[in-house]
Amino acid sequence: MRGMRGTRRPLGAVTSWVRRQPPKVKAFLAVVAGMAALVFIRFIVHDHDNLFVAAEAAHALGIGVLIYKLTKEKTCAGLSLKSQDLTAIFLAVRLYCSFVMEYDIHTILDTATLVATLFVIYMIRFKLRSTYMVDKDNFALYYVMVPCAGLALLIHPSTSHNIVNRISWAFCVYLEAVSVLPQLRLMQNTKIVEPFTAHYVFALGVARFLSCAHWVLQTFILADFCYYYVKRYIQYCC
Repeated sequence: MRGMRGTRRPLGAVTSWVRRQPPKVKAFLAVVAGMAALVFIRFIVHDHDNLFVAAEAAHALGIGVLIYKLTKEKTCAGLSLKSQDLTAIFLAVRLYCSFVMEYDIHTILDTATLVATLFVIYMIRFKLRSTYMVDKDNFALYYVMVPCAGLALLIHPSTSHNIVNRISWAFCVYLEAVSVLPQLRLMQNTKIVEPFTAHYVFALGVARFLSCAHWVLQTFILADFCYYYVKRYIQYCC
């Protein structure tokens, strides 16, 4: 018991100290913690594709929490329909890219998550529409869709696939990163965060971090790969 109390006290002191810090310090600490987590993940995870699978699993878990809320509590209060619309759009685009570019386990996971998301949209639009906070869910979708489409046209993967498929893949990646913004806006408008909604947003945060970690670490691996072969080429020429 004493050992457990001794462990809790430093943790509680650190938590209290972080809560007392101004927003800029908290943001800096979050960035440092994220970078440290990336370094840690790089050394303990050998197959970085597992991070992408874990991200999709975390997203599916968050959708499962929403379905439980909708079916058991019979209310969609606190949920953003626009966030679900964005989620369905990027999942549909990514599913298309999976079919035409590479068919693997991600295709199956995306299909299951898309079906669950469409069910959530159906429940909010039709079954539980009377509890939907339409006046609070006022985030304009073109604020995120137009910039994501423009960015996808400018910055997309350089692979052997068709240019349309590459742009579509980039678009779904960018849209996934910002699809939670309408939900955050609704939470800000209502000033109330329900437990199930908080769990869903937390699951999305974990999913986004793991997905980001996957792409960042893949970039590092590609850079190391290119450096290795450039070095070998220089040694061969010399």
